[in-house]
Amino acid sequence: MSTEKKPKESKGSNSESTTSVITVRIDKDLNENLDLIRSKIGLSKADLIRNYLEMSKYVKIQKSSIKSLNDRDLIMVKKSFLRKLIENSEEAEQINLGLKLSRLINDIARINNKLEDIDYKIDLCDHMGFFPKFVDEENYVLITKKFGPKKFIEAFTWQIFKKPNQKDFNTNYTSENIASKSSIRNPYNKEIVSVERSSSHYSFEFAKIPEEES
Repeated sequence: MSTEKKPKESKGSNSESTTSVITVRIDKDLNENLDLIRSKIGLSKADLIRNYLEMSKYVKIQKSSIKSLNDRDLIMVKKSFLRKLIENSEEAEQINLGLKLSRLINDIARINNKLEDIDYKIDLCDHMGFFPKFVDEENYVLITKKFGPKKFIEAFTWQIFKKPNQKDFNTNYTSENIASKSSIRNPYNKEIVSVERSSSHYSFEFAKIPEEES
């Protein structure tokens, strides 16, 4: 494999960035497979290969395994299958699963010194297949309802967005506790404020991209 760096000038700017040309020898079967995939999804072969290489920013792909950037073993499963498992769980377990999954994103951000970089963490969620990155004109992050049930998404999103001085999502915030206990309902209504931005997405007052990051 050889690389050659070429300067790439930005129009209207004196700044200069570089791109690299990478030459890799591959066997005939792999080349034909790339041609087949790119024709099915309507991309040039170059764009298809760039997409695969871009994934190296988010996961480690080895010959017989896939790992997260913090060296956790990953597997590929159907998104609908995972969603069904979460939906069929009790609300308390949905919250627990949201906390666990957010820990993966936060751990990866932490080792890259980007724990407080919300935009980076939403990019991770997008590229790891959790949900598409969708930020509206007022910087609210809209999370598709296909990602999972509301309690799961509330817990996950709170943990992604919470500041260092904020407490973790309260595991007592189940629908039953909120309905029956004012000591739970009052802080819940104050902290987890839903915002109606799209009928097919969940969005929250606390879940916005800071102006300086947008």
